[in-house]
Amino acid sequence: MRASLLATLLLSTLLAACASKGDIPPSKHISQSGPLKVHPGLLGQPVPPELQQETRTSPTTTGTADSAIKIDPVGLRTQRSVYFDLNSADIKADYDPALRAHARYLAEHPNARVRVEGNADERGSSEHNRRLGLKRAENVRSAMLSNGAGEKQIAIKTLGEARPKLVGHDEASWSENRRADVIYERED
Repeated sequence: MRASLLATLLLSTLLAACASKGDIPPSKHISQSGPLKVHPGLLGQPVPPELQQETRTSPTTTGTADSAIKIDPVGLRTQRSVYFDLNSADIKADYDPALRAHARYLAEHPNARVRVEGNADERGSSEHNRRLGLKRAENVRSAMLSNGAGEKQIAIKTLGEARPKLVGHDEASWSENRRADVIYERED
């Protein structure tokens, strides 16, 4: 009996350690939906000029707001979630470069369509979470529209707490679920 109790305790400790996110700040999470595309240079293939110029730019480059961070088309696939603070729909400045890049892509590809899905964590009533998810989706849409995307290219949807990214009842789970996701429905 004592050995099984010890084994259970050890197993639960290991599982808790594996499940913890460590010290990764919520603004640095990477989300991807859709098929994964690998940069051609990683496959030993020639890199098109449009990718060469943008990938040479350092993410820490300073200058104008538009030149602060360059995200190539492949990078757009990994920067699809915007995370929010508790009970907030305000977009953090960390996400401006990614939203500008999505807007620029949409402006350059008029047939592309995206859906922005607003989400909330499990805390709060269903109605409150639905409204908060909608406001988050609207704010992401507005940011993309103000950076050149076409109105007809961006649809919004609220999911409230209905589709958690991480199931759990702790801050790590809640911070993953307070988000808006940019989902490409049609790409050029």
